[in-house]
Amino acid sequence: MLILTCPCCHVTAEETEFHGGGEAHLKRVGPGGADDDFESYLFMRENPKGVHLERWRHVYGCGKWFHMARDTATLEVFGSYAAQTLAPPDHIRDAIRKRHPDWQWRSAN
Repeated sequence: MLILTCPCCHVTAEETEFHGGGEAHLKRVGPGGADDDFESYLFMRENPKGVHLERWRHVYGCGKWFHMARDTATLEVFGSYAAQTLAPPDHIRDAIRKRHPDWQWRSAN
């Protein structure tokens, strides 16, 4: 079981209090966008074995969305941060690189 901390209300709880919302930092396609871009936005997702940046919602708490970095193979949580953040904060990148020195974050396409 994952133990998560909501960066909005700072409550630490079991994962059952939260709900996963898929991959974080996706670039949304607006009106007038190309069909291929919209298809990629809807269907093309990363599903790595290892470090993954995800969206989560504190369902039984403050109700807000946030991002979290975790390792999908070991379930290690590197940290969480506000959903409005466009890139993982430096302290989270440092925590990831401490365990995975070759890890590189790709920005949203």
